[in-house]
Formats: sequence, structure tokens, C-alpha cells
Amino acid sequence: MKFVTFAYRGRRSWGLVAEDRVLDLGAGPGGFADLRSAIASGRLEALAASAEDAPAVPLADILYLPVIPDPGKILCVGHNYESHRQETQRDPTDHPSIFCRFADSQIGHRSDLIRPRVSTMLDYEGELAVIIGRGGRDIPEADAFDHVVGYSCYMDASVRDWQWHTRQFLPGKTFPGTGGFGPYLVTKDELPDPSHSSVTTRLNGDIVQSQPVSDMLFPIPVLIHYISTFTPLSPGDVIVTGTPGGVGAKRQPPLWLKAGDQVEVDIPGVGILINHVADQG
Repeated sequence: MKFVTFAYRGRRSWGLVAEDRVLDLGAGPGGFADLRSAIASGRLEALAASAEDAPAVPLADILYLPVIPDPGKILCVGHNYESHRQETQRDPTDHPSIFCRFADSQIGHRSDLIRPRVSTMLDYEGELAVIIGRGGRDIPEADAFDHVVGYSCYMDASVRDWQWHTRQFLPGKTFPGTGGFGPYLVTKDELPDPSHSSVTTRLNGDIVQSQPVSDMLFPIPVLIHYISTFTPLSPGDVIVTGTPGGVGAKRQPPLWLKAGDQVEVDIPGVGILINHVADQG
């Protein structure tokens, strides 16, 4: 199943993708106002089963919004592929490197990535996003996938000079308009083993990153166990699992995003997230 969060004729909603339509599950009384609430209810599958009675909206006419516009937590993983660790010359670690992104930095599929006026060093980072379906604390690795509802594509774009101001690089990771998230939430029954997929980033049609998900230094169960040990995970929380090597900052010369560029994150079985780049107005 594929779920999408969208706006249509000025109204925000969410629904089930059915070929060229969205079955609007946020319409009408008695429903759940957003996808995050529906996930938390534990009734997502049942809601999808009854979706045929929901009003249909043409998929081509919607404005895509971030899959989960307001997650309680967006936890991002740094240097989780050996190719990226090596290009950044980071020392190997025994534990994953975790930082956070703010929800209001996110944009949807086909919305503009915003290059802030304070920087010309906007960089791409294509990633797989894991969306939590069932919350928990101290989740064992063996049970980790029981807590996942599905997956999406993520463009974890970085404002590099602000990231490099200090060793704490949060400022460069959460500028408004730099977190592309979508197009869909693809439920885990569609992708039972995400390690069999891959993450590919294209810039203006050219491949700039590509690597199997199986190459993660800290696989998804390890991340869920580690993160849930220091903070409870809740339905709708998002784990952005890291980017492969090939980022623009480490190329010679550096390859920075500029207005007019198109950047895509392609994860087979999950989808293709497309964003264009625009300068801050």
C-alpha cells in the first residue's frame, strides 16, 4: 500500500494511492485528520481496506506534502555508509552518529529545495527513511521491524558551511525547505527486506550517489534498538538512515546545488522523490 499526505483545492488531507487517484481518507466526519494519527491508531490496514468508499482525487492534481508533516522526532544518521565515512575522513565508530532535523524544515515531492541566501554550499544527500508504526522503548533488534510501518525517500540536503561552523552540525541540517520527504509512505509488506533495495541520487539526470541499502554500517534493526534506548519512539517518528558516498562537498571541484537544478532520490520498491532547487526569496 502507498499512502500520501497532500493538499487539494486548499484543503490538507491524506489518503491511499490507487493507480492515478488518491482515495481521500481524511475526508468526512469520524476519520483521522492526518496520516500520523491514523498510524498511531493501529488501524491503517483496516482504513485502507474500506477506502473504496472514500472520495477520489486525481493524483496529478494534488500538491504533495511531506509524508509525515509533523513527526514528533526526525532522527538522522550520519556516516552510515563506508563510502561516505571514507570521503569525509571520519574515524570509524562503535555506535551510530545521530542528529536531529526539525519538522518545519521539510517539503514534499515536487516542492522546491530552498538554497538559503546566507550560503552557496547547498549539498544533496539521498536517503531511505524509516517510519515508525508502533512505539516503544529499548526495542530489541530482533523485534525492530515489528515497529516499522513503512518507508519513504528522503533528501537530507545540507547547508555545508553552516554545518561546518562547529563540530555540532545541526544548524546546517535543518534550514527551512531542505528536507524533501516523499512521495509516499510505502508499507513494509511492499518491501519486506529493504536491504535488497538501493539508494540512488540523480542531479539533473546524472547519477551522483548509488549504493545498496545492505551496505549500511548500522542496519535498520541496530538503529531502532540504539535510538529507542536513549529516547522512546512513537508512531509517525522518522529515522533517516544515512547517505552513500558521492556528496557534492567531497568532489573536486565541489558540486553545489544551484537554482534550477533537479535532484531525485530513487529507491526501488519505495519510489522516486523529485525536488527542484530555488534560491531563497
